[in-house]
Amino acid sequence: MSLMDRYNFEELVNEAERMVFEELERQLAELPDTDACKTEDAVLDIAAYALNHVKPMYRVTLLGRVYAGTLHEQHADEVRAAVAEGIARVRENPPIG
Repeated sequence: MSLMDRYNFEELVNEAERMVFEELERQLAELPDTDACKTEDAVLDIAAYALNHVKPMYRVTLLGRVYAGTLHEQHADEVRAAVAEGIARVRENPPIG
């Protein structure tokens, strides 16, 4: 029996991922609808770039969720910058397709 079969990993959540998605949504809303960064491939590339450039913040328990909330402000600048840089990189090298 594999580890994934024996234990429930669904409660293991990366709070940084949620923060990146929320910030990405906020920054994309400020761009015109015709911006090349609003295609599905571009958005996924931006999200991947940002997630690879922020410190992960995994939590499992409710207490971990509360604690992660207190870290939000500490990591907000890092997340904001990573998303903005991801948008700039995708603009420089838009996905083909």
